[in-house]
Parts: sequence; structure tokens; C-alpha cells
Amino acid sequence: MKLNRRDAETRRIERTEQGPDRTFSISCIHFFLFSLCLCVSAVGSSCTSKPSDLRTLVPAETLIYLETNDLAAAIQPILDSDAFKQAAKTTPDLSALKGVQLAVAVTGFETSEERLTDENSVGRVQPRFVAVADTHAWNYQAVAFAEKKLSGFVADVYQGEPQLEKTEKLGGKYFTWTAKDGRKAFALVIDSLIYFGNDASAIEKCVAVKKGEADSIAKTGKPPNSVPNSLASGYVSTDGVAQIAALAGLSFATQASDDEEVQSAVAGILPKLIRGTVTDASWTAMRSPQGYEDKWQVTMPQEIASVFNESFAIQEELGATTYQKNELIAQLPENVFTATHYNLKDPRLAWLSFIQAETRNLNPIEGKILAEFSSLLFEPYGIKDPALFLGSFGDSKYASRSIITGKLDEGSEENVAILAVGDLQSRKRSLSPDLKPPKEPIEGGINTWSSEEEDLQVIFDSQMIRIGSKENLVRVSGSRLGELNDIRGDLLRRLATSKAPIATVGRETTTTLSLVDLLANEGHGDVRPNSTYFTETRFTNAGVDRVTTSDFGFIGTILAQLTSD
Repeated sequence: MKLNRRDAETRRIERTEQGPDRTFSISCIHFFLFSLCLCVSAVGSSCTSKPSDLRTLVPAETLIYLETNDLAAAIQPILDSDAFKQAAKTTPDLSALKGVQLAVAVTGFETSEERLTDENSVGRVQPRFVAVADTHAWNYQAVAFAEKKLSGFVADVYQGEPQLEKTEKLGGKYFTWTAKDGRKAFALVIDSLIYFGNDASAIEKCVAVKKGEADSIAKTGKPPNSVPNSLASGYVSTDGVAQIAALAGLSFATQASDDEEVQSAVAGILPKLIRGTVTDASWTAMRSPQGYEDKWQVTMPQEIASVFNESFAIQEELGATTYQKNELIAQLPENVFTATHYNLKDPRLAWLSFIQAETRNLNPIEGKILAEFSSLLFEPYGIKDPALFLGSFGDSKYASRSIITGKLDEGSEENVAILAVGDLQSRKRSLSPDLKPPKEPIEGGINTWSSEEEDLQVIFDSQMIRIGSKENLVRVSGSRLGELNDIRGDLLRRLATSKAPIATVGRETTTTLSLVDLLANEGHGDVRPNSTYFTETRFTNAGVDRVTTSDFGFIGTILAQLTSD
């Protein structure tokens, strides 16, 4: 069983031509579209009710939970960003959203298979969800919003005018929309509250919670307490992790190989890995000088968290190591699309600890498959023996163990890597046999190994190793001085000054343009401003903490998906 390294799009095309396509995609887009409806529609003047505790309105068995206590405040940093202002001619007025509360609860998932031809089909995953909005408006205004605005929204989603049935039910005004193909959407308005979803039973559970007939997610005590002044927050329960893991296994299996035996193995292994490593996860969004600060906390079993906390320790900061690190980062061009700095005390230990932790709940055969698949992560860099490669930094504490990876262009699948030479002979033994040394004598101390097609090269010199395509390595050639000012651009200098074991910086334009299309009436033509982000990942005795500061945040990422669905 040999795993393939072909990109996902190639595999998708080949499966369409040669056999069944069972690619599974997870889309929670509909409940975010509901929040979009709120964003562009004024409900009316407030009835001045006090804020609701949204956690007391959704059932205890909720798998994924998201909330914001002020929809206008949650979105405002997007509009205030320089990137949005440069691309948008108009800025939407969010005053009608001030104080509007919104919670989204995913209560389950349904899988289905849509047959395209006799031989090809597409697998789909539909979340069962309910969105609860406290509009703080008068009841008649909330009812009018549901009848007019939600009806238009459902018609857009179903691409046709659905049949609408209105009844008095569950103590309020109940709406049922039925599409021509049988799909249904539901809404219930009680006082200033609007419940909306694609699962009638989820709405019924929420009503039972409101009446005190069932426990809420607040009573479980599992979602972390709300952070003062936060813009939004979220939580994925242990059961939610398990269901997402099962779906991820199905999705990833189709991308890993065309071999059905391998697909079956991956579909079984990946859920075990995720369930055995992740207990639950929480997210909090705050406003920051950069726009948003998104903090993710992934809780792990104690024994795994402790191992990761120790094995992913950062290298001791010394003058020599800092100078070498800066020298490596300085090789990247200022406009690099994304770059990551692995600043680890012992990269080989971190790698082996990761593999050991992931295989602890696997049988020998599954462990072997995982080891083979994990090694493929290094294949784009021409590395056949990751442990040997990562263990070749030498014993000196003054030698930098920094590893820099990145992509130079948006949309590119090609990677580059830069690191100190270390034990040169061990490095060479760790490389793929497809990489060959030069036939001509080496001049100037530079030694270039190339694949037969020259689509991958490894360049050795007296100070560092650079890995990438021939075209990219021409651009990976910066200052050989190690002062901070020798690094090109503030974004890369921010990467260099991070004290996290893993730090990533990046830029992109797609999200900017999507948000302009979504929130503004008209954009600035061909203007394509970059937005930027900076992520730091740290390991603790409880799990993993990841903090990202960016122009648009996770909220912007969610909203940007609306234009691509």
C-alpha cells in the first residue's frame, strides 16, 4: 500500500474520469448566512430588553457553539481595517445591529450522497443547526423580519421560491419553508427571539430549554466563561470533536490515495488520532490594534499535553543563535505569501514525540501506515528520513536549530525551506535518492543537488541549506547578516522576534475582496490590497494555545466563505 503525493485537485479530476467521486465536504454556511441577513437588514427600534444569556437558550448536547453579544461590534474591525477601506467605495452602516445577540448551535451532522452519473457521485455533509437571535426588538418587528427577510434568504439558498406555511406553535409564530426538492427550513419567533434552522427538532429542544424542561449548554459547565469585552466566542465539545473526526477521516481518505485499502485505513486511523489527542476546543475573538486577536485553546489528555509541552520547548535564546535565526529569515523576500519559523530546542525529539503520541492508541499495522503517511509531509522537501534530517543540527547550544518554511506566492503549492547546515553528511544521507549531487566540480563552496527534472533543488553552502524549486530558490537569497534590520519587511521582522516555538506570518487578498463583495455595495475595481496575519502556537500542560492577530480575524474568514458557497 503506497500513499500518493498528488495534489487534491488532480485526484479529484482523475476520479471523475475514472471512477466514483465520494469527496465529503463539511459546510456550516447556512447558519452564517443567517447572521448575514441580520447584518444587512434593520429590524427596527429596540424594545430595550436586557441582554440574554445565550448559553441558557441552546441544549446541553450541542456539539459546536458560537455566540456574539453584539453583532455590530463583532463586525466593525473588518470595516475599520486599511485593507477594507482601500478596496471598498462604501462602508455599510451597522447601527441597526448594535446590541443584537446571536448564538449558533450545531446539534448533529447528516451525510448524503448525490449521484452525478452512473459512475460518479459526490458525498455531502450537512450540519443540523439552530441559530438563536435576540433582536431586542418588538415581537411584531421580529415576526416581520422572519416573514420577509428570512423568506427571501431561504429562496436564495434553495434557488427557487419555497412554499411557506405559517402556524401558531411552541408558544410563538412558526414558519416552515419547503423547497421543490423537499428540503425544509424552519423559524420560530417568541417575543424578541428568532430561532432559525434546518432541523425542527433542534428548535424544539431550544424551546424545551427555554421552558426549563431540558438542560442548557450553560448547565454543563464545559464552555469556558465569557471573556470580558470579547467580540465573539465558540466551543467544540468532546462529542463534537468525535463527530468532526469521523467526517475528517472520510474527507481525508479520498485525498490520501486512490487505493481503496489505504482509503479505508486512513478513514479508520484519523478519527482515532483526533479523538485520542483532542478533548475539546474553545475560541475567543478580541479587538486588537491589528484588528482582531483570535485565541484558540485546544485541550488534550494530560499525558499527551505534558509530553508536547516538554518536547516542543523553544531553543535557548543566545546571541549566536539569534544572529543565525535572523540570517535564515533574511533569505525570504519581503512579499512572501506565508512563512513559518519552527524555533525548537530539539526538532527531532518534537517529531518523534508527536509520532509516538499519535500512535499510542493504534495497532501495529495502523502505526506503520501512520508512520509512512507522516513521512510524506517531508516529501515536498526531498527528505526521505525525517528523524535523521531533524537530528543533524549538531550538539552545540550556539548552533541555531531554527527551521524556516514558506510559500512565496499566493495559490502556489511549492514550498521552500531554509535551515543551518549542521551535520552535512547526515543531512545528505537523509535526502531522497531522486536528488543527485552535481556532476561538475563544486566552485565557490556552493553544492547544489537536483532532481532529474530539476523541479526540486537542495543548495548547500558553508552556512545554510535552502530547499525548493529552481525558480523559487533564485528569489530565496537575502542578506547574510543577522541583525534584525537586515530582514526585509515588518512582517518578517515580527516573525523573527516571536518567542513562540511555532510562529507564522502571511498575507493574502482573497478574503479582502470577498468581504468587500459581501459587505460593501461597490469595490474599487482592480484594487487588491493585502491583509496580513500573525500566528503564534504554544504548548502547555493543558494542551495547545494558538493566538492569531489579523485584519479580519476568524469572523472575517467565516463571512468570506459566504461569497464562495
